[in-house]
Amino acid sequence: MNELKKVATEKAPAAIGPYSQAIVVGNIVFTSGQIPLDPKSGQIVGETIEEQALQVMKNLGEVLNAAGSSYEKAIKTTCFLADMADFAAFNGVYAQFFTEKPARSCVAVKTLPKNVLVEVEVIASL
Repeated sequence: MNELKKVATEKAPAAIGPYSQAIVVGNIVFTSGQIPLDPKSGQIVGETIEEQALQVMKNLGEVLNAAGSSYEKAIKTTCFLADMADFAAFNGVYAQFFTEKPARSCVAVKTLPKNVLVEVEVIASL
């Protein structure tokens, strides 16, 4: 049986609930959803979808790095948007980071934590 390893880094926002930033099992990392919080202040970064998506990507990059992975090793992402009208603008930021084009789901949801515009989670290899 594969042992679970909790991933934690101060370079990404601390969990705001009873969960880990990521879990590694075998050679796969599962990140928790990242929202656009500043890791130091815990405050929301940005008002536009582009600004918030950029912070989400920075946070994901730090969590992936702490786990021993990277954007290039992403297998699957799940993206949550507060408004599907932001889809194209979100894609513009997302495409700068996930250049290997992993599998993806992208859905609009009624409300995200702290009323942010975007949340993204990743499954990646090590």
